[in-house]
Amino acid sequence: MTGYAAENGDTAAGGLPRGTGSGIGRRRLGGGILALGGALALAPIPLAGAAERGAPGTGPVAADTVAADTGASMGSGAHRPERRPTLRRGSAARAGLLQGPLDQLVREAEAYLADSPNHPWFAGAVLLAGRGGTVALHRPIGKAVRYAAYDEATDTGVEFPAEQQIAMAEDTVFDLASISKLFTSILAVQRIERGALELEATVASYLPEFAGGGKQDITVRQLLTHTSGFRAWIPLHQEPTREGKLRMLWDEVPASAPGSAYLYSDLNLISLQLILERITGRTLDVLLHDEITAPLGMHRTRYNPPASWKPKIAATEDARPPWSGLERGLVWGEVHDENAYSFDGVAGHAGVFSCAWDLAVLARALLNGGVYGHSRILSEDSVDLLFTDFNTAFPGDEHGLGFELYQHWYMGAMATPRTAGHTGFTGTSLVLDPSTDTFLIVLGNSVHPVRSWRSGSAPRVATANQLARAVPVRPERGRTAWFSGMASASTATLTLPVLRLASARSRLECALWWDTEPGADRLALEASVGGEWQPVPFTTVAPGPGHPRPGPRRHPEGWVSGWSGRVWHRLEADLSAWRGKGVQLRWRYTTDQLYVGRGAYVDSLRVRDGAATVFDSGRPRDAGRIGAVGWVLSAD
Repeated sequence: MTGYAAENGDTAAGGLPRGTGSGIGRRRLGGGILALGGALALAPIPLAGAAERGAPGTGPVAADTVAADTGASMGSGAHRPERRPTLRRGSAARAGLLQGPLDQLVREAEAYLADSPNHPWFAGAVLLAGRGGTVALHRPIGKAVRYAAYDEATDTGVEFPAEQQIAMAEDTVFDLASISKLFTSILAVQRIERGALELEATVASYLPEFAGGGKQDITVRQLLTHTSGFRAWIPLHQEPTREGKLRMLWDEVPASAPGSAYLYSDLNLISLQLILERITGRTLDVLLHDEITAPLGMHRTRYNPPASWKPKIAATEDARPPWSGLERGLVWGEVHDENAYSFDGVAGHAGVFSCAWDLAVLARALLNGGVYGHSRILSEDSVDLLFTDFNTAFPGDEHGLGFELYQHWYMGAMATPRTAGHTGFTGTSLVLDPSTDTFLIVLGNSVHPVRSWRSGSAPRVATANQLARAVPVRPERGRTAWFSGMASASTATLTLPVLRLASARSRLECALWWDTEPGADRLALEASVGGEWQPVPFTTVAPGPGHPRPGPRRHPEGWVSGWSGRVWHRLEADLSAWRGKGVQLRWRYTTDQLYVGRGAYVDSLRVRDGAATVFDSGRPRDAGRIGAVGWVLSAD
């Protein structure tokens, strides 16, 4: 059951006309498609196709990130697409990133090679981070192969002799586990784009046998967004024949009505595999090679790696009952997931092996809008659908077509409504943030020697937090702005001196930038006249018509939470209620103990009392009167 536990258990499009044969059709669809409880609504959303253009307020992406090809074999033809960035190694500065947080990213990951708290989270890992076309960090840590077995009686790993252990390397290949689902999803979206598969068609229209057990109304979209009603997992590996496994799937009764709930399930992507194989006449491993890995030059990505690869593959689990469904001993060079293993290693939900660089190529292709160099695997409009939330009816379970969105539990501070990715039970993760054009790959062997040693997603979160911090946020004006920091379980305050206001037209003005865990973490504006602090309502204005929420937005409760679009907002707060009183104003930033966003920034603080400016943070004397607890002046 490794596939299910991978993506949901680590912590606690629209309708398209059937029979048109026209693929996606009506591209853009008003900027995006949102699925609302099964109904469809058109809404303007940020598009992933614009990812390579960067985002205001995040610092420039170096111009030289449009770099030379790394040697991958790109497709050719008479009508080649416009060349987009390909990957090259480079410095943090070349990538438009800060070196300090990247160094801290490695230190954070290395901490989990030790007991955390009782056992190492992984035996080793390969870390890769970049922005634009520049890979600024590619670092192996720990061991690819360390343990020969697991001793259940003592809860210890039986290590290979030191000379037989294998250190992690940049090109170490990993069993990706459920990251495999992304490849199956991309293959499906390719078929949708070409008109061979329709998003709102029923699965049974392609696989008549699938209709058994009351599944006749499940659609392709529901498979891709985990809203089909399938339960998480069934032991297909217990059936010795392929026919028996398929019979189990055909007879499976949904746990909930299609479209009524979100439930992550391996069965969705296995079903999608069967559709793809039926409509193309090719097996999934052949489709993966022909449609994705060969065009992109991903030569270290495939199902069922050959025996010659074994010395460069990270080992996984000593697989034995009761924790494993099969008696296999040390799994090394073969797929870990029991159901995928029983499908001869080729399955829609698990089974793909790859290395960090190859996954970075895929990430770059998607952030480029579907093209890498001159080789295109998806149109920009199709990529938009991967980054579009189809699960608006299920808050907290945001999902594009195959890709998870806005999941702080492993994306950490990289998470935004447009951030896409996936995890794998073996200890793998891939995160793409179009708003900053960054990508993070963490490949660990966290079930080596046994799955019970790993819990949670702390290394994924820690590394994602540091990559998010590595993206500079330039002050709205001048050299520095006040920064809240990114500490969890904390309260940070930024307090102005006592000001006596005489005018009925007094107001606070400033620039504000925020990115917090939605709902859990808040940035509040408060006032006090010597007693308790009370909220101060305010209004923010986003910069320009291209922002997700243009125009003034009122915050009558006096606080903001969530994502501001990674851009500066102008803020104004009416202070007339404190006319004739000595009032103090403060910003209070609070976080819970779990996850954080990129934090908050405040700049250009001014208090106007009618025509007079009684406080201006740009004046050295006033700036020196600000009381900061937890906040720091930051240039980035």
